[in-house]
Amino acid sequence: MTTYGSKRTVVGAHYGLRDWLAQRVTAVLMALFTVALLVQVLLPGPLGYERWAGIFAQQWMKFLTFVVIISLAYHAWVGVRDIWMDYVKPVGLRLALQVFSLVWLLGCTGWAVQVLWRM
Repeated sequence: MTTYGSKRTVVGAHYGLRDWLAQRVTAVLMALFTVALLVQVLLPGPLGYERWAGIFAQQWMKFLTFVVIISLAYHAWVGVRDIWMDYVKPVGLRLALQVFSLVWLLGCTGWAVQVLWRM
């Protein structure tokens, strides 16, 4: 029996398709949020604190904003994690950067949700 070519050794965590799809889905969610927010902002009337508070006082907008906050955090995590995995070769440094990035993103997500719940 003859085999042609070399045996391919697959390494890594096999995140490819799942992460590609996650990036696209989260990007679409953020784009829809941007359109919904622009529609609210471009309606006639003065744009001030009362209007902003009114926009985010609606339950559907709070829910959409919460989903977008989570989507943004996951979108950023996938992108930053891939950058660290592709360009930082020392394992210890890469792990430290990933942990720092994850803690930072969780902190920012918690802060954003806290701001949203105060409205």
